[in-house]
Amino acid sequence: MIGGLIAVLAGSAWARTALRYGVTALAILLFLLALRRSGARAGRLAEQLKTTERSHDLHRRMLEAAARRPRSRDDLAERLRNGRF
Repeated sequence: MIGGLIAVLAGSAWARTALRYGVTALAILLFLLALRRSGARAGRLAEQLKTTERSHDLHRRMLEAAARRPRSRDDLAERLRNGRF
């Protein structure tokens, strides 16, 4: 039954044309969906990179501030006397 139906559809010119257009439309649709998905993934990766860069910048600034801190109480007192704190 199904084989006969497929044979009749494959034998008619309009069915082959409709099938060809249908397959082409399906391929274009799948391509657009894949393109959309890769764009969304690229957006997430860009956001993740931005967050990571911000975190690294903050960490670098904290390390620089720690490098400039007074080493002892005497250094702190000296800075406070000089007004450089």
